[in-house]
Amino acid sequence: MDPFVLYSLAFALLYISLYFIFFILKGNYSNNKHTILPPGSNGWPILGENIDMAYSSSPEKFIHERMEKHSSQVFKTSLLGEKIAIFCGSSGNKFLFSNENNLLTTWWPPSLTKPLMCPTQSQSQNSIKKIALLNRGFLHEILKPENLKQYIPFMDSMARDHLKQEWVPFKEVKIYPLVKKYTFSLACKLFLSIEDFQHVKKLSDPFVLVTSGMFTVPINLPGMPYNCAIKGGKMVREELMKIIKERKNEKNNYSDDLLSRLTSFSDENGQFMNDAEIYNNIIGLLVASYDTTSAAITFVLKYLAELPKIFNEVYKEQMEIRKSKGEGELLNWDDIQKMKYSWNVACEAIRLMPPAQGAFREAITDFTFGGFTIPKGWKTFWNVYSTHKNPKYFPEPEKFDPCRFEGSGPAPYTFVPFGGGPRMCPGKEYARLEILVFMYNVVTNFKLEKLVPHEKIIYQSSPVPLNGLPVRIQPHGNLA
Repeated sequence: MDPFVLYSLAFALLYISLYFIFFILKGNYSNNKHTILPPGSNGWPILGENIDMAYSSSPEKFIHERMEKHSSQVFKTSLLGEKIAIFCGSSGNKFLFSNENNLLTTWWPPSLTKPLMCPTQSQSQNSIKKIALLNRGFLHEILKPENLKQYIPFMDSMARDHLKQEWVPFKEVKIYPLVKKYTFSLACKLFLSIEDFQHVKKLSDPFVLVTSGMFTVPINLPGMPYNCAIKGGKMVREELMKIIKERKNEKNNYSDDLLSRLTSFSDENGQFMNDAEIYNNIIGLLVASYDTTSAAITFVLKYLAELPKIFNEVYKEQMEIRKSKGEGELLNWDDIQKMKYSWNVACEAIRLMPPAQGAFREAITDFTFGGFTIPKGWKTFWNVYSTHKNPKYFPEPEKFDPCRFEGSGPAPYTFVPFGGGPRMCPGKEYARLEILVFMYNVVTNFKLEKLVPHEKIIYQSSPVPLNGLPVRIQPHGNLA
């Protein structure tokens, strides 16, 4: 008999057995009669709703279907081997953002931490919480706008060089892989002072394996994406730990990069971070700057290629800035502040195609929301999909309309690409600068024409154009 058929039969018999065990256990299980859990489904035995999520056309569809079927406030599901309450709407976002460290604490799925974090840290959620607290104080401080101003000219210079090398010689380019290359190179320079192409590639090649596999089904078998993510994570970890040790051993360290600041940072008790903590802070920023920011820039350019009127308005604004600059003069903070319409366009692109789906928390006590009890130990998840395209908050939600962000902008807790509350993404301002600087350089030099009109979007850790967003580029003139 065909081995595949034998395998399928064995799997079917195993599943049927587990299915009956599941219902026997379910019949013997009883909650406190006064406890009303959120409506929803735990899905298949052991597998939960992972298969449903995987085969859904998008996370957005998965969320919206369950909001309609179960509750528009909160529903339960089972993902990543955990019981999870999915909070929805602006009230759900507000509740989770407002109760950090009161009812909820930081939680990351083991399937995410194992490929990324140091083994000594990844085994303990307490270690994760410690890192989160360090992040909150330290990263928010160094990523404040006033501390990022100095990097704007360098971002501009790198963007110019990138376009000259990777765009100008060609009539057609694939935007997504090029943007990823740019954002990772920029992060290596600003965070680690690494400029050498081969050294950057030594980090980026295994990093691709990590980001491609860390949100897949955590099956650690040879050839599986998750197995590749673990192998890639090991290579990245070895290289970064080597860099950290070398930096600590330098007698004269004149670098003003993130790594130097991490090695010299101490908490209120005068305690310095160990190598593992430094590594985990660096890797968190690399993931954010590489994956989510790359996706954000890609979809901003996608909409600019699709919408000529929007492109022309952005072009006018950016050319006013360009005309005010001297020959070869780089962008500065004042220039960024003039890019108001451009940022509205970027926000609208992020609303329609958010680069991050949301974030997990863990309940540290029983609590109620919307009349339902969330038991201690359950995981929670706030998501962008329940508000970003909700007509209650954004009329004609599928329409691209940057005017939504004029004045006071959207209602509180409805536009949440960077989260909110104490755990709002500390890299929000860094992402804003990176997006606007790259927009400026592309728009003032090229018009874009999509080559695949209805390109499919696939979902990994962030949404990704299936073909890499190929475009034909039409230069306005010579690069400055």
